[in-house]
Amino acid sequence: MDVSEAGLRKETPFKSDATAEEEEYAYQSNLLQQFTSISNIDKAWIFKSDSALFSRCLFSVSQPNLLANKRKKSIISSYISKESNGSVNFHWVPFPVEMSGVSAIVPSPSGLKLLVIRNPENGSPSHFEIWNSSQMEKEFHITQSVHGSVYTDEWFQGISWNKDETFIAYVAEEPSPSKPTFNHLGYKKGGSADKDSDSWRAQGDWEDDWGETYAGKGRPALFVININSGEVEAVKGIDQSLSIGQVVWAPSTEGSEQYLVFVGWSSETRKLGIKYCNNRPCALYAVRAPHHHGSKAKDEHEVHSSEESRVLNLTQALSSALFPRFSPDGKFLVFLSARSAVDSGVHWGTNSLHRIDWPTDGKLYQSTNIYDVIPVVMCSEDGCFPGLYCLSMHSNPWLSDGCTMIVSSIWYSREVLLSVNVMSGEISHVSLANSNFSWNLLSLDGNNIVAVSSSPVDLPQIKYGTFNEKATESTAWSWSDISRPIFRCSDKVRSLLSSLQFNLIKIPIKDASDNQTKGASKPFEAILLSSKTKKSDPLIVSLHGGPHCASITSFSKSLAFLSSLGYSLLIVNYRGSIGFGEEALQSLPGKVGTQDVNDVLIAIDHVVNLGLASPSKITVMGISHGGFLTTHLIGQAPEKFVAAAALNPVCNLAVMVGTTDIPEWCYVNAIGTSARNSFTKAPSAEDLPLLYGKSPIAHLSKVKAPTLFLLGAQDRRVPICIGLQYARALKEKGVEVKIMMFPNDVHELDRPQTDFECLLNIGVWFNKHCK
Repeated sequence: MDVSEAGLRKETPFKSDATAEEEEYAYQSNLLQQFTSISNIDKAWIFKSDSALFSRCLFSVSQPNLLANKRKKSIISSYISKESNGSVNFHWVPFPVEMSGVSAIVPSPSGLKLLVIRNPENGSPSHFEIWNSSQMEKEFHITQSVHGSVYTDEWFQGISWNKDETFIAYVAEEPSPSKPTFNHLGYKKGGSADKDSDSWRAQGDWEDDWGETYAGKGRPALFVININSGEVEAVKGIDQSLSIGQVVWAPSTEGSEQYLVFVGWSSETRKLGIKYCNNRPCALYAVRAPHHHGSKAKDEHEVHSSEESRVLNLTQALSSALFPRFSPDGKFLVFLSARSAVDSGVHWGTNSLHRIDWPTDGKLYQSTNIYDVIPVVMCSEDGCFPGLYCLSMHSNPWLSDGCTMIVSSIWYSREVLLSVNVMSGEISHVSLANSNFSWNLLSLDGNNIVAVSSSPVDLPQIKYGTFNEKATESTAWSWSDISRPIFRCSDKVRSLLSSLQFNLIKIPIKDASDNQTKGASKPFEAILLSSKTKKSDPLIVSLHGGPHCASITSFSKSLAFLSSLGYSLLIVNYRGSIGFGEEALQSLPGKVGTQDVNDVLIAIDHVVNLGLASPSKITVMGISHGGFLTTHLIGQAPEKFVAAAALNPVCNLAVMVGTTDIPEWCYVNAIGTSARNSFTKAPSAEDLPLLYGKSPIAHLSKVKAPTLFLLGAQDRRVPICIGLQYARALKEKGVEVKIMMFPNDVHELDRPQTDFECLLNIGVWFNKHCK
């Protein structure tokens, strides 16, 4: 049954509304399952072989398992053969190998060993497995008394082998302090941790954590394991106020001290939510590694062996330092900084890139020179480099010259691959500069790159890039398409995607004020996903959260599914989105609910005036700040939208400021960056009207559009009381409202069953009110 047939179902006069709705659910759920089953590549590693003509590549692949409500993880491997004519072939193994219960996979530097970590559940030990090419060599069980779960998320994770592959440094949750035990006589001195029928363990003191998705996790600490003996040692000398992440081994010479370099976030007073938050102050620190005892420093300015001076802050001059990476020769350390976010209070800002020369004698000094490689770009000329916007950095980003690194960065509405010479600061395109596709780096193979390229209407394609040193910049990289057994889809999905197209549209600013910066006066962008043949499809306006985030031209199963139902999608990167320069980004704080709302309305009118959308069939959807805009739009422009879907929406800043894990977000966005420290006190009588006035709830009385609310009960970023208050008030005034509550979900609503139900209900809701 194709999309046109789906439309005919609603015209059949012999079916009750209930029967028609059930058939709609059945049709859409079947189609959605076909989109959902498409796999993702999470990571990839390339291993050298004895022959220059062959390499080995491992891909970590995940696929939603709806029945288990988990993501099934597997490994699929391939041999890369390089032919004499310059062509490259990937020879895939017949089947993937499932990695059940695996939390992290980390190959050793030589590629001869593989660390597999399985995190504990319900108090069980962490499992560390060391594998060689044919079997598991060793297995260690690390009990909760040593440490809790190993951090394997994209933020705190730091799992690093040392050079001779005898030790592994990593970040794990520090053991919790002991709690009082009581029995029938009262306090039981020296109570056991074991449960018994004659006593109970008290709750003890409440402990702060790092907010959204980190419930119960607030003390990431540094550990080192000896993979020969299994001995685990906590790294000593680190201040208890520091939370640790992103650890790497520093290079060392024979006889010199061995150091670990890590990112430290200070939390002397309160831990604010850190997920998606680049504005948390942090620094790079060096600490002497346990088990390694070289010559002691003698100069009074050097790091001493005393407990108090073990840890050295390498980046005191900067408010932020992230993702430390050593050059292959060990002569310098490169890192990203989010100082523009930290210094202004916005949750994501334009990155800068920096370099520190590493001492060849292994002796560290307090005064370390920090060199700026790429500064924060305030405003770029049209088509020029808009600044660095890196969501992460590859663990081994270096080309064979040892001073050029490859990074993935947001460039307007695309993700691109860039080469950066960290000595000269020279930046060049690696991915195709004239393509509107988005590219993501997977792994490097000497001067070759394995990447993924995709678009909103094109499934991800594995690409193999080869560097030609003698070519010009525009032809320096040649790319080969690699056969893709990973990204398979049904014939139905392939047919639907082939009927779609996408365009990047520049939206000019109307009535730009004289006091706006140059960057804030430049056009912003929108991605239009539409049918190749039909021009009057109903329009879904899709809005990203953040607000300092971006929607990019990569393949999205959810947006492709909605488009396949017969909708055009307008995906707006309003001013304040990342990827457009710091001036455009900084134009939004203090103006939410007005500037961003007006940008979306301008974008809608722009595509309507071009004849690309019907003004009578417009719906809107978004999550978080996208939900903030959704509920603002249906209140400020009530005649424009026929239906809306809001996922964990920010509806009332005056309530949210006292309940969220990021209270400063409310002040910065509603009042401006000057108010970034106002959260340290209770909201004043003057603050509350300002926060309320910038909120969607201030426009609730004008709302007419039927609205679907999708809420995660465990959301700590935008607690459910925010959405429920707004939804209940809409119901009271007679607006059609549907509320779906997911009791075990957090802010992202991304567990497989939840993601499936959200998309299915959005599709059915929009069809009910728009077709």
